[in-house]
Amino acid sequence: MNEQPAETKPIAIVIEDDADQNLVFTMALNKAGYVTESIYNGTNAQQRLKEVVPHLVVLDLRMPDIDGNVILAQIRRDERLSNVNVILATADAAFADALQSQAELVLLKPVSFSQLSELADRFKLRKRRHNPDPPR
Repeated sequence: MNEQPAETKPIAIVIEDDADQNLVFTMALNKAGYVTESIYNGTNAQQRLKEVVPHLVVLDLRMPDIDGNVILAQIRRDERLSNVNVILATADAAFADALQSQAELVLLKPVSFSQLSELADRFKLRKRRHNPDPPR
């Protein structure tokens, strides 16, 4: 199992307006060893990203108040967030294709629990390779 103390677990933010899909993403990331935060709209996501630097963001591209491409642009412009891994989740393949170069990964919905959990595990390993723990 991936049990680690909360202070050593990487942070993942799920930005998804569909409650069921948000729950699937959150549970999959928890299983992969992340501390997760669920956000259900773009306005709250923009505010939270001003306060925290997550290791991973799962971002829905189609939300009712602010589209995910606006939030993605905010992430990529902000120097603090420049190393954040972004996974785009959408049912709109054309929209995803247009933004693919700005994200680490694009997932076409529906996304399964196991699919996201396995991918999130890989991103944790990538973090360790690029940002190894400091010597003690």
